[in-house]
Amino acid sequence: MSKVTQITAKAVPVRGDDIDTDRIIPARYLKEITFSKMGDYPFYDERFDEEGGQKDHPFNKPEHQGAGVLLANSNFGCGSSREHAPQSLVRWGIKAVVAESYAEIFAGNCIMLGTPAVVASSDDVAALQDLAANKPEVEFTVDLEAMEVRAGDLTVKVSMPETRRKALLEGTWDSTALLLANRDKVRDTAKKLPYMGWAVV
Repeated sequence: MSKVTQITAKAVPVRGDDIDTDRIIPARYLKEITFSKMGDYPFYDERFDEEGGQKDHPFNKPEHQGAGVLLANSNFGCGSSREHAPQSLVRWGIKAVVAESYAEIFAGNCIMLGTPAVVASSDDVAALQDLAANKPEVEFTVDLEAMEVRAGDLTVKVSMPETRRKALLEGTWDSTALLLANRDKVRDTAKKLPYMGWAVV
């Protein structure tokens, strides 16, 4: 199973409270049949004008390309409960999110993708964002065992619901891997179910 204990990567700061899922992934891209192209669309309307020209957005800056840690502020991921929002961030390259707070469904959807969504104080988030903006080459480590984020000379404490932390540390966030790891138990249970008697693979 896919255990998640630490994420180490460069960081990208996206400042502002109440950044909702419609800003993260515009509604017109929800019609995609699969998630395969979602990495092209995060913050699309804030990153590009109507002619496709780039706007001034952290996700467009050369120094933040390849970043794996997103630094956000209060109530990140609010609005509609579209799974496409974390999907687009993960497929762009985000492996962990550090914010002051989240919309509950957004944070839960992140965990379902194996992406830690941890909480830090507003002062600590501001310090992390300033560091990422001023020294984009610095790597950030989100440590789920120590429950802290380390970057340069900074070390800040973070939190998240223990059930979600445990799921990441143990790898049980990945429901497909969990089923495969317990395939014998699944087969045994299926054999006991009368409506499954026609086929037990």
